Amino acid sequence: MILPRTGIGIDVHAFAPEGASRPLWLGGLFWEGERGLAGHSDGDAVAHAAADALFSACGIGDLGTHFGTDRPEFAGASGVTLLTEAARIVRASGFEIGNVAVQFVANRPKFGPRREESQRVLTEAAGAPVSVTATTSDSLGFTGRGEGISAVATALVYPAT
Repeated sequence: MILPRTGIGIDVHAFAPEGASRPLWLGGLFWEGERGLAGHSDGDAVAHAAADALFSACGIGDLGTHFGTDRPEFAGASGVTLLTEAARIVRASGFEIGNVAVQFVANRPKFGPRREESQRVLTEAAGAPVSVTATTSDSLGFTGRGEGISAVATALVYPAT
């Protein structure tokens, strides 16, 4: 019997300072006219949480282990690129990906109209189904105050046979 393994990933990014020319990348998509997120790479908290959940499920480290700030080649990297590479690392470690589910918490951007587009992009990057949901924190905490975005992901993997 092949038993699946699950993992959890969390990623949090503050919005870039007002006036900073930093685009918003979230869920693998560019959000025109939205304030971007600060970070070593593009700050895509959704893609980062998905990658971190995959690493967690396999027990092979975390986002910092593979793409940390000590890796200059990943400075400014796309979250889609990181998720694609994470999926490659997971498969090279002897696992297949069942699925990834991500929920992010933010007041903006309005995600619903682009959900399907985001899921297509992330599913292609992971080579497995990725679902994304969004919620607000009812004006509570840093996300409620509009200071940043957080994302939580779960991943299901199983040993390749």
